[in-house]
Amino acid sequence: MLLQATSESDADKLRRRNRELSILNTIAEALNREVDLDQSLRTALAQVAELFGLRTGWIFLWPDEGDNPYLAAAQELPPALAENSCHLMEGGCACLDAYRHGGLDNRERVSVITCSRLEDLTVGTEGLRYHASIPLYAYKKRLGVLNVASAETRWWELSADDLRLLHTVGDLLSIAIERTRLFARSTELGAIKERNRLAREIHDTLAQGLTAVTLKLETADALLEQTAPTGRVRQIVQEALALTQANLEEARRSVLDLRAAPLEGRTLVEALTALAAEWTSREQLPVKFVTTGGPRPLPMRLEVGLYRIAQETLTNIARHAQAAQVNLELSITPQQIRLSIEDDGQGFEPSEVPPGRYGLIGLNERARLLGGSLHLKSCPGEGTRLEVTIPLH
Repeated sequence: MLLQATSESDADKLRRRNRELSILNTIAEALNREVDLDQSLRTALAQVAELFGLRTGWIFLWPDEGDNPYLAAAQELPPALAENSCHLMEGGCACLDAYRHGGLDNRERVSVITCSRLEDLTVGTEGLRYHASIPLYAYKKRLGVLNVASAETRWWELSADDLRLLHTVGDLLSIAIERTRLFARSTELGAIKERNRLAREIHDTLAQGLTAVTLKLETADALLEQTAPTGRVRQIVQEALALTQANLEEARRSVLDLRAAPLEGRTLVEALTALAAEWTSREQLPVKFVTTGGPRPLPMRLEVGLYRIAQETLTNIARHAQAAQVNLELSITPQQIRLSIEDDGQGFEPSEVPPGRYGLIGLNERARLLGGSLHLKSCPGEGTRLEVTIPLH
C-alpha cells in the first residue's frame, strides 16, 4: 500500500510538472512572437487568464524615468472599473504601495491582496474582491505589477504551486517587457543613424554636385559677357545640364532610400517578400524568395542594411547579368544571419572586374558596417552568387 501511494504521488507530481511546463511554454511562445510592448502585455493577460482560469487582469508599468506608474493594459475589467478605467489610477492602492516598498518581493509565493479599489464598491464588481499581485523586475530595475483577479472562492482552488507558477510567469513577462523596450530603443537609434547617414550623403553628393553646376553656369555667364564663341558656352551649359541630371537621379535614389529606411512599417521578411514580387512584376525578372529559421526581432540597422544590399544586388543583376531567374534566401539562426542572392546569368571572372564595377565597393562597405562579411562567387556562363553573413552576439 505504501508503494502504491508513493507511486500515485510521483504520478501526481509528474502531471503537475507537465502542466506547469505546458503553461510556461505556451506563454513563452506567445511572448516571443511579439516585439510590440502593448501587444506583449495584452498577450500575457489573455494567456494567464485562460490557462489559470482567472477572470480578469491589469498591468501597471513604471516609466523608464520617474515614479508615476500608469495603467498599461487591462482585460475583462468588472463594470465598476471598466466604465471608468481611470479610477484604477486614482490615488494609491495596496498593491502599488506594497510594490514601492518591497512588499511584493517574496520569491516563494505570489501575494493575494484584497483589492483596495474594489472593496468599497457595492455594485459592478461581479464578485471580485481579491487579486494576485506579481512584481515585475528586470534585474533590480522596477518594471511594474501584474494583477490577476477572480471571485473570492476561486483563489482557494489555486494551489501554492500555482501561485509560485504565477511568479515565474511574471519573470517571463518581465523579460518580454525589457526586450520590447530595448527593441524600440534600437529602432529609434537606427532611425537617428539613418537620418545622419542621409545628411552626410546629401552633403557629399547633392551639395557638391549643385556647387559644380553653379560653377559651370557662372563660367558660361562670364563667357557670354566676354562674347566668347557660342560653341564653347553651349558646351559648358551642356556639362551643367548633365551634372543636373546626375544630381536629380541621386536625389531620387536618396528619396527611395529614405522610404526604405523604416521598411514602410514591415518586418525584413515582409519587405523582402514584397521586393521579390515587385522585381518579378516590374522588371520581368522572376525572383524567388525563401526564408529559413524562426522569426526573431532584429535591430533596425541590420534590417535596413540587408534590405539595401538586396535592393542594390537586384539592380546590378538587372543591369549586367542577363539572368532569367534569381533566388533570394534569408536564413536566421541564433548564431548568424545569412542573406544569399543567386542568379543564372552570364557571370563573370571576379579577379578581372575593376573594384568599382557592379557596386562591389558599396556592397562590401555595407556588409562591413553591419559587422559582417560579403562573399562573391561567379564564373563566366555559370551565374553569380553573393552571400552576406552577419554574426549575432
